[in-house]
Amino acid sequence: MGLISNCCSCLAKFLRRGASAKADEDDADEEAASGLFFQLTALQIATNFFSDLNRLGHGGFGPVYKGLMPNGEEVAVKKLSLDSRQGVREFANEVKLLLKIQHKNLVTLLGCCVEGPEKMLVYEYLPNKSLDFFLFDKEKSPSLDWTKRLQIITGVARGLLYLHEEAPERIIHRDIKASNILLDNQLNPKISDFGLARLFPGDDTHLNTFRISGTHGYMAPEYALHGYLSVKTDVFSFGVLVLEIVSGRKNLDGRLGAEKADLLNHAWTLYQAENALELVDAGLNKYNAVEAAMCIQLGLLCCQASVADRLDMNSVHLTLSSDSFSLPRPGKPGIQGRVGRFSQTGSTAFTDKTNTNTNTNTTTTHTGATKVSSANSFLEEFSRNSISYSSLDEGR
Repeated sequence: MGLISNCCSCLAKFLRRGASAKADEDDADEEAASGLFFQLTALQIATNFFSDLNRLGHGGFGPVYKGLMPNGEEVAVKKLSLDSRQGVREFANEVKLLLKIQHKNLVTLLGCCVEGPEKMLVYEYLPNKSLDFFLFDKEKSPSLDWTKRLQIITGVARGLLYLHEEAPERIIHRDIKASNILLDNQLNPKISDFGLARLFPGDDTHLNTFRISGTHGYMAPEYALHGYLSVKTDVFSFGVLVLEIVSGRKNLDGRLGAEKADLLNHAWTLYQAENALELVDAGLNKYNAVEAAMCIQLGLLCCQASVADRLDMNSVHLTLSSDSFSLPRPGKPGIQGRVGRFSQTGSTAFTDKTNTNTNTNTTTTHTGATKVSSANSFLEEFSRNSISYSSLDEGR
């Protein structure tokens, strides 16, 4: 127990060192952390000594194992690789962040273990693993019908909105991707893996950093090239994820040929040609064309090269939860590390309109949108009151 106490004390110091809040808040963090520690022997027994049979997968910092505690509770144990680049600082960062936040679309931290060189995080166990396990597997992807996919998109948006605007302090995740979205029994999404997350105390909205961390294909170009980190960094990653969920394919896939290898570039090309719905996963036998077109446009709006022109998560969530709404036409996305117009300031154009069309038999066009006939035509209107379901033989 002396070793455990020393490790708790050590981690508590890191927690205090990384905090910029008041002393009483630091004390609250330390008190909360002291009740989170699991003994190594308990986790060894729970995971059958980290048997390969209990292995759930492998994250960026190490393997994850399923464990069964003596009280019957199932847990997921993330075991930090001994040669991992994630040190005590990143480990303490993840614990500290998860102590501060709680939301139904964020994974729940149950505890941690620090003994000798071993560092582990203990989470709630989610039986359906991660989104990529289903989405990119042709045999499992039929489990994700259109309704479920839209539910996952909306849930991730809610989780990011909480992190960016509703949490005690603003948090940028920095590694939003399919493998970091876990699914519960009902396939509801929960954002996981906060090892790279950054805390933005006070009113800070962005920073410039030389330490670039994330996953290729999901990183915003201004962050990957210039180290400019803001909430719009997560928005870009979310946009890529949305396009993956709609299309059922990875953001980078060389097997599809030069024209389709880059999902973001392919989606932009189809959108410009007014053939956006060709992006929809061919494995979906039935889907809502209006919602699919809306999600594709949302994904592109989130991935625009201009930081200022990207939607924020509040606008994204408002769109996903509204029956009728208008969206600006997206500009050119930031593709494969290229930055078009890098702007750090400016406002995002977004309008939520009430639709007065009550004709529920209206058939949607291939774009799933009714274009506004104005001088500039900057907005496109969408309405779920005009629903057309497309089968494999229709609407493509």
